[in-house]
Amino acid sequence: MRADVLKLKIQIFCGDEIAMGPGKADLLEAIDAHGSISAAGRSMGMSYRRTWLLVDAMNRCWRERLVETVAGGGKERGARLTEAGRKILADYRTVEKAAISATAGKNFDHLRSLLRDAPLPPHAS
Repeated sequence: MRADVLKLKIQIFCGDEIAMGPGKADLLEAIDAHGSISAAGRSMGMSYRRTWLLVDAMNRCWRERLVETVAGGGKERGARLTEAGRKILADYRTVEKAAISATAGKNFDHLRSLLRDAPLPPHAS
């Protein structure tokens, strides 16, 4: 049996838009590390456009912006997480950890024991 039979993906929606998920949380961490939206995207192998669209979606979904940009030619230019962005990221990671820890009990072990190693072939029509 595969060891990775479970994949958890916590997504928080705002209407039909994903306000936060694992990829957006990773992007926030990369922005925090690189101080730049475009550098964060490059570090994750994303296009400039895709990176900015994700940041825009997050900033539109939450009551407060998660990322703020600083224009100008000086040392301060780039992007940074707002206080709200840091708090939402921390809360999201806490929820992820709680979901993962929920799989460490007898209920999940029981489910796994009932799972086949591979699916049966499809029925012929």
